[in-house]
Amino acid sequence: MLVSRHTTASLVVAATLLAAQSAFADSVVRTQPIEAGLSPKGLARIGDYLKNEIATNKIPGAVMMIQRRGKIAYYETFGVRDPATKAPMTANTIFRIYSMSKPITTVAAMMLVEEGKLQLGDPVANFIPAFKDVKVGVEKKGEDGKTTLDLVPSRRPMTVQDLMRHTSGITYGFFGEGLVKKAYVDAKIFSEDVDNAGFADRIAKLPLAYQPGSTWDYSHSTDILGRVVEVVSGKSLYQFEKERILDPLGMKDTTFYVTDKTKQPLIAEPFANDRKIGNDADMNDPRIVRKWESGGGGMMSTIGDYARFARMIANGGMLDGKRYLSPKTIAYMGSNHIGPASGVVNGPYYLPGPGFGFGLGFAVRTEPGVSVMEGSAGEMNWSGAGGTTFWVDPKEDMFVVFMSQTVQHRGRHRIALKNLAYGAFEK
Repeated sequence: MLVSRHTTASLVVAATLLAAQSAFADSVVRTQPIEAGLSPKGLARIGDYLKNEIATNKIPGAVMMIQRRGKIAYYETFGVRDPATKAPMTANTIFRIYSMSKPITTVAAMMLVEEGKLQLGDPVANFIPAFKDVKVGVEKKGEDGKTTLDLVPSRRPMTVQDLMRHTSGITYGFFGEGLVKKAYVDAKIFSEDVDNAGFADRIAKLPLAYQPGSTWDYSHSTDILGRVVEVVSGKSLYQFEKERILDPLGMKDTTFYVTDKTKQPLIAEPFANDRKIGNDADMNDPRIVRKWESGGGGMMSTIGDYARFARMIANGGMLDGKRYLSPKTIAYMGSNHIGPASGVVNGPYYLPGPGFGFGLGFAVRTEPGVSVMEGSAGEMNWSGAGGTTFWVDPKEDMFVVFMSQTVQHRGRHRIALKNLAYGAFEK
């Protein structure tokens, strides 16, 4: 029997991927749910829910992990990673995590803060001069009824803390209304191929949506923070994160682009009609390498990789005997940085929702009630536009990571999975 080179190569790749999948699965040490205070029957409802989502063609597949009291009580894969190839969902499937990149970038910046190389009160213009004279766009309606955009000076400089907590005045153009957001879309900021320095300069040329420090508004702030990390460290964002966070944590598949051709078949894909994120924004192809390393939304990762990051946060900045951040720093990041004393108000698109404030890099639950999602005060969480989400619950000594690729159903999943997870508690 003759076998072509292509067939032989495909078999080798398939065997390599299967071995990697098996190795990861073998490395996951599960415990009996009851040992983590969780009900097997309650956890089974998570599987029932996700299987129904797949059976009704809401999503192609998903993977979810729950760790409590230092033990993995739930870890399951569902469906397929790619509806075109029908390849099964596996532990080493690689997902676009989008805004779940933000906590990683913020941790990188806080490492520099701990080293005294960066301060939260530092003006961003100290590192990126283009932000020195940035103007704020104020909408005004004329006598003819038409709305125009006036540009007024900033009342105070934009700071590093503003970048971390989304109070910089920078915004996103891919969702929402307003003339500043329209200016972002019209500027075609994603066109051509620029590095982080070039992208920061593009943003600095656009008006701010709000005065710095006045309003929480979801934004490209963390992309700019990534550039600050580059300036302070003298390294590219990926190089710094790889050396200080990714490699030490063992996050070997967390990158900005998937350049290894043997790993490209592992990339999760959504349904063809579920790729549009917003205005002028669709799910990207991570196989195509660009210069831009988006600290706010450009990373790819696996559930195993991100679980190690989440575990480090849950452990107060330490994992496997290595310290990444001080426990006081983690607690500070998990404090509400936009509370009443901050003078910050919530903008019209306040994504954390009722019962939540915002810390440095992620939302923080300030009240156990109020929200339509169960949880504990002190919870830290954030999600990605492509369907991934995670949360750390210090009170319950728990973290959860969920990964899927869907835009249409991401919000509904976040609510349902939280309620299902907490509904599985025995004690």
